[in-house]
Amino acid sequence: MIGSQQALHQGVTSLYVSHQRWLSGFIQRRMGCPSTSADLVQDTYLRLLNSGRLPDTDSARAYLTHIAKGLIVDWYRRRRVEQAYLDYLQAQPELMASSPEQHQQTMEALVAVDTLLGHLPVKVRQALLMRQLERMSYKDIAKALSVSVSSVEKYVAKALTACVLAAQE
Repeated sequence: MIGSQQALHQGVTSLYVSHQRWLSGFIQRRMGCPSTSADLVQDTYLRLLNSGRLPDTDSARAYLTHIAKGLIVDWYRRRRVEQAYLDYLQAQPELMASSPEQHQQTMEALVAVDTLLGHLPVKVRQALLMRQLERMSYKDIAKALSVSVSSVEKYVAKALTACVLAAQE
C-alpha cells in the first residue's frame, strides 16, 4: 500500500512538472486572476492526488482539463451564491454584524445547498423550491408544473430525502 501511495505521489509530481505551466495558462485564460488561477491549479492536482488514479500519458491533459473545468464551474457557482447572499444582506433594513467564521459557515452551507439542488432533476428542484420558498400548495405546484398532485408529493419527498441524506454525510 505504501509503495502504491509513493508511486501515486511520484506520478502526480511528474504530471505537475510536465503540465503545470500549461494548466496554469489554461485556467488563467478563464479566470483572469493570477492568484485564483494558482489556487485552482493546486486544487486540480490535489483532486487528482485524492482520486488515487493517474491518467494515461496520452490523456493527461484531457484529464487535467476535465478536473480544472469542474473546479472552475464550482468556483463560479460559489461566487454566484456568495453574491446573492451579500445582496440579501445588503437589502436587510438593519444588518447584524456576523463574525468571519459565521459568514464562512453560512457560505459553505449555501454552496452545499446550491450544489445539492443542482443535482436534483429539474421538476424535483422546482417543486421543492415552490413549496419551501414560495409556500405554494401541492395543487398549485401541480398546476404550475403540469403534473399531478401525486407527482408533486413524490418530487418533494425525493428532494427532502436528498436533503436529509446530504445533511447526514
